[in-house]
Amino acid sequence: MTADESIASQVRAWVQKAEHDLMNASHTLKLGRKCPTETVAFHAQQCAEKYIKALLVWRKKTFPRTHDIALLMELLPAGCRVFLESEWQELLTDYAVTTRYPGDDEPITLAQARQAVNITRRIRKQIRELLPQEALRKL
Repeated sequence: MTADESIASQVRAWVQKAEHDLMNASHTLKLGRKCPTETVAFHAQQCAEKYIKALLVWRKKTFPRTHDIALLMELLPAGCRVFLESEWQELLTDYAVTTRYPGDDEPITLAQARQAVNITRRIRKQIRELLPQEALRKL
């Protein structure tokens, strides 16, 4: 396996994990009012994070172990910029942690969960346009 094939394989692995997160979020939304919205928000964040990391891998950029969307976005090279409002970068980053543990955080509404999935789909679309086809095919 060549170095480029190895990188494409790593990118495919990140993409597959991201797709699983989006699948979980999308299917869980179908529960409607019974939907555990914090689970949807968490998986939406994870999908966005993993797609950004897939693009960083493809561009041979190292990144720290972090859930910070803004930090990861800053690491993207100029030719690979993805548009995401700073308020959504912050909110998605919060969803990575606040949704996983009990606390005094405000509940996530069904509308907010749907919006998180829609924002993630927008990020996904932008990044998939920047990745090569060989990195997008199924493992």
